[in-house]
Amino acid sequence: MKNCVLKNIVFSVFLLGLLSLHAQTKKVNSKPKNSSTSPKNHPVTSKITKTDKVNRNQFKLNAEESLIFDTVQYRTFQYFWDGAEPNSGLAPERIHTDNNYPENDQHVITTGGSGFGIMAITAGYYRGWISLNDYLSRLEKMLGFLDKADRFHGAWPHWIDGNTGQVKPFSKYDDGGDLVESSFLMQGLLCVKGFLSEHQKWMPQQKENNLVLERRKERIVQKINQFWNEMEFDWYTNGKNVLYWHWSPKNGWKMNFGVRGYNECFIMYVLAAASPTHPILPEVYHFGWADSGRIVNKHPKKFGNFSLNFRYQGNPPNGGPLFWAHYSYLALNPMGLSDKYCADYGLENTNLTKMNHLWCVKNPLKYKGYGDSSWGLTAGYSVGFYAAHAPDSLNDKGVISPTAAISSYPYSPVESTKAMVNWYKNKRKLLGQYGFYDGFSDQENWMLPHYLAIDQGPVAVMMENYRSGLFWDIFMGDKDVKRGLHILGMKVNQQK
Repeated sequence: MKNCVLKNIVFSVFLLGLLSLHAQTKKVNSKPKNSSTSPKNHPVTSKITKTDKVNRNQFKLNAEESLIFDTVQYRTFQYFWDGAEPNSGLAPERIHTDNNYPENDQHVITTGGSGFGIMAITAGYYRGWISLNDYLSRLEKMLGFLDKADRFHGAWPHWIDGNTGQVKPFSKYDDGGDLVESSFLMQGLLCVKGFLSEHQKWMPQQKENNLVLERRKERIVQKINQFWNEMEFDWYTNGKNVLYWHWSPKNGWKMNFGVRGYNECFIMYVLAAASPTHPILPEVYHFGWADSGRIVNKHPKKFGNFSLNFRYQGNPPNGGPLFWAHYSYLALNPMGLSDKYCADYGLENTNLTKMNHLWCVKNPLKYKGYGDSSWGLTAGYSVGFYAAHAPDSLNDKGVISPTAAISSYPYSPVESTKAMVNWYKNKRKLLGQYGFYDGFSDQENWMLPHYLAIDQGPVAVMMENYRSGLFWDIFMGDKDVKRGLHILGMKVNQQK
């Protein structure tokens, strides 16, 4: 009895602390640096009234875990709301809250990260953290900027100068269109299109009959359709049976990067097949992405009880960085998705995630701080600036990237929850203004208050897919996407 009372007291104190943190979050955002429409009266839990679909995973968060979940998702959403690049409303490549920018690149926009961010602010509106008017205003600002920004045969560059809309070269010859990054952006735009086109379906609690708002929604959808129709996926084949990552009017095809699987670029081929105006032929997928069947590993990689069907780029021994299970699947639902190369893309991603977790639990390199509730290896900031962390002796640098575990919620809800709660309770300095920082190393006693858009975006979006399936449901219902999947020979067998 005494122990029970003590536990109740401890839990009550914890909840008071969490409520205090939410109050601090409100205070932090009371005077946003880039927006006069910061969310007001942020609740301890989201305002959404529809039932979340956690039964998809047969795992339900308890009250304590739900409060932490809401806090983490809300803070991460703020990267793309209050932290947005002020002139465009889009996602800055990085935010360093210590204001240390060696390259003076605060104004640089990331195209792919902006696609993730568009989905993140949609989740924020869906959760009741911003109003419909504010949500539409931000979308209008974003689309207006993108309409004037540099594009190359319909594809935006990897980086865009937020002040001018002109390309910011990513490398010496990478100064033109980036089809991969543009595909990450387009998946987000198509989700917005589907969300606004059937707004009442996704937001049934809103009984608005405002012709002005309806017209604004229509114009946003029209602009997204324009961008979608203008993306020349077929141009980026360069007349071959493969999609090329880059093209530049100055350097042409000099980057010469034909994209073959398996890596993070799957969504590009799905969208290319789905394009209503510039589609690729099925051969481009089968000979290019699938590499004439060589995408399938004849000798599947195994680690513990988990195995991988695909031959991952670089042939990593235990699966590569976890962003490979995230970027292409923020909108595309892998659960039950199959084709002749893979019986279940959801299972493939789950096994990739579980192998990553198991590596950290076994911790063969004996790094300090690794374990069942502190895990996650993916590309991100590192002790040596940046690295593609992965579960092998060469690429494990002793750095944990929180996005790896939290963005994997749909694949590993139990393991992701353990990590989230542990970091929240026992590593409080890791949670900053815009969510968990990008990386930390207990081994090297290293952590910086730095964020990357491409890591924060998947956190907010995949947390939403875990709890409601919102973006998966919207994207998989798109008529163009359905046609594209059919063209590629993909089958959808997804349980609601």
